[in-house]
Amino acid sequence: QVQLVESGGGSVQTGGSLRLSCAAFGYAFSIYYLNMAWFRQAPGKAREGVAAIGSDGSTIYADSAKGRFTISQDNAVNTLYLQLNSLKPEDTAMYYCAAGRVWRRAGWGPADFTYWGQGTQVTVSS
Repeated sequence: QVQLVESGGGSVQTGGSLRLSCAAFGYAFSIYYLNMAWFRQAPGKAREGVAAIGSDGSTIYADSAKGRFTISQDNAVNTLYLQLNSLKPEDTAMYYCAAGRVWRRAGWGPADFTYWGQGTQVTVSS
């Protein structure tokens, strides 16, 4: 059984930072061979992609994340990260990690990912 477990969310003020982690568990389930991503969903809004990292190490960022967020992974501990800097109130959302085998730079979205975590809440106050 494959399991993705997020952690690191919390409440910060505008301009603050957080580091989200996503630990992957499962027999023979290695994020090294998969494409990984972070999505977020605010109340009443659709789930949107924040950042993704391909199995070849290439990265994609949503325009809202460029210059502020950094996606990375540590294959040795099967963990995905998202560093959030210069946080804004509009970044408030539930953040989810996801894993999948479809990789495309244009039009990437939730449908490209098979495995999902339960989410970690990020709240940014002004």
